[in-house]
Amino acid sequence: MIQPRVSKDPGPPGDFNLSFIWAVSAIVALGGLLFGWDWVVIGGAKPFFESYFRLKDPAMVGWANSCALVGCLVGALTAGALSDRFGRRRPLILAALLFAVTSIGNALAPTFTVFILWRMLGGVAIGLASSLSPMYICEISPAAMRGRLVSVNQLTIVVGILFAQVINWCLVRGLPAGATDEFIRGSWFGQDGWRWMFGVTAVPSALFFTAMLFVPESPRWLAKHGAPDRARAVLARIGGSAYSVAAFEEISHSLASEDARPFSLRDLLDPGLRKVLVLGIVLAVFQQWCGINVIFNYAEEIFKAAGYDISSVLRNIAWTGSMNLVFTFVALGTVDRAGRRPLMLVGAGGLALIYAALGACYAHGVQGLPMLLLVLAAIGCYAMSLAPVTWVIISEIFPNRVRGAAMSAAVASLWLACFILTYTFPILNARLGPAGTFWLYAGICLAGFLFILAKLPEARGKTLEQLETELRAETP
Repeated sequence: MIQPRVSKDPGPPGDFNLSFIWAVSAIVALGGLLFGWDWVVIGGAKPFFESYFRLKDPAMVGWANSCALVGCLVGALTAGALSDRFGRRRPLILAALLFAVTSIGNALAPTFTVFILWRMLGGVAIGLASSLSPMYICEISPAAMRGRLVSVNQLTIVVGILFAQVINWCLVRGLPAGATDEFIRGSWFGQDGWRWMFGVTAVPSALFFTAMLFVPESPRWLAKHGAPDRARAVLARIGGSAYSVAAFEEISHSLASEDARPFSLRDLLDPGLRKVLVLGIVLAVFQQWCGINVIFNYAEEIFKAAGYDISSVLRNIAWTGSMNLVFTFVALGTVDRAGRRPLMLVGAGGLALIYAALGACYAHGVQGLPMLLLVLAAIGCYAMSLAPVTWVIISEIFPNRVRGAAMSAAVASLWLACFILTYTFPILNARLGPAGTFWLYAGICLAGFLFILAKLPEARGKTLEQLETELRAETP
């Protein structure tokens, strides 16, 4: 087990320009907002585009909900190469453009095939943003604030999820209770309402694109790619001249200690990195296989099985988004004080218990409020732990030289895991029933708890360079 000490040195001293740090972090975190918005909008649109395209087969339903993950995987896999060559900023601008174009494409899709193609291309934008936004924020953050600042990206993901859920609900509030599939298909809701759910994503996408034009490049990328003056200038804007000198010296020392030969993907399998890479990949996969995303993407089926009609389902979906937002603020307030490891243990253990209870309720025919409360408890538990803290960990544990490629590998693994989870849920639900499916997720969460207990180090309070040195020293 890796057990690095918690450093008492919070990193280079500085007179931090908090307004600049928070403003830049918030702008870059708009990538997270669009990630959440574009990812979850399909949950509310699901009953309507399924009716429009006449989807009945569980495998086709699973493909419609999971196809974007193919694009997510492509985006995540290319994010490392793009960010190492062009910086963190320009690929994020590309992601913003893709979000805008694909949201309009989905809104106007005339056939199911075209709809799938636009969803997959939109997934590329999600893959880029999900990898690069937390990486950029991590690289500009002072050590003592890094957990909170990277968690801002998760906060914006949650805000994006909530916006999408509320807009979806507002667009279908006039739908009569007990509406049949035939009524939905012939109504405004089934013909045009779901298209508006996708189309409005173009508005925040345009805002993200415009704001990113004013964001500086990551100082660590600039230092690595032979632009020391620009790197010092960005560091000075973050923490003043003294901070700039000390931080640049630490970054330069870290880069000087690395292998001077050109980077190769085979370097990710180097014994000095392999253990950390495996840690990042397992945590990324676990964040998805803990099962929470089926609640976001298949909320309609979950709440219908609990006895709710479609109008109540969409209201309940908005409640899950509100719970997600509230408990993300809990994570923001605790991640740099309580640490990463305790929050991850709370999340894994809490979800295991909640899923076990959900499975028992489904098995015994419990419906209504108890089911809603358990779903909200699962969302709250996830939002204050696994959701934000996993992104913090995988953005900070990798060395400077390979951070882009290593984080790309971890995020690609996350999206592959999410694809498997999302695609298999309708099949598992049909074969095991809701009770058996949630008991399966409870078992996965228990396994995740044991892995975190055995393998996860604590990283709070350390600079990226301090953490790199300690993890390298602890790796045989």
